[in-house]
Amino acid sequence: MRSSCRSALHSRAREARRRAAGGATAAMFVSIVAVLAAALTPTTSAAGDIAVVVNPDVKVENVTFAELRKILLGDRQFWPSGQPVTLIVRAPVAAERTILLKKVYDMTESQFRQYWIAKVFRAEATSGPRVVVSNSESSELVGVMSGAIALMDAADVPVGLKILQVDGLRPGEKGYVLKRVEGTP
Repeated sequence: MRSSCRSALHSRAREARRRAAGGATAAMFVSIVAVLAAALTPTTSAAGDIAVVVNPDVKVENVTFAELRKILLGDRQFWPSGQPVTLIVRAPVAAERTILLKKVYDMTESQFRQYWIAKVFRAEATSGPRVVVSNSESSELVGVMSGAIALMDAADVPVGLKILQVDGLRPGEKGYVLKRVEGTP
């Protein structure tokens, strides 16, 4: 009889420890989810501004608008460290592409396509920009491709990507040049 009582006590104690461990595991899970949610929250909320994002390995913090234009036109194909620049561009009708065309290239969509076809044909570039359909795709590519650069809505930039200053200004600061164009989504 004693042995069955001991067995029952051990069984209850084991069950209590298992429940306590389950509660600790649940609390740990909730903590991990909270940390991940904070990490995936955009780094800035400059509504309407378009950020210039680069891979964290790029050793540049600030560019002038003229330098940015040379990079995005494919005239400057390497970062100062020697890394090749990989240009990532949103698909047509995206706000980021509209700003790129109007404020940086000063071209229409067809002029933009012709520009890159001619640049590759003349061997001034090995290829045109990589085209992506979403900011999440942009951020994924920028995050894994050394030397990558893209324009994306400042509110969509995830933690871990570097936002370049343009003429010493960040998205959301007064005078920042890459603001959303009127009439774009």
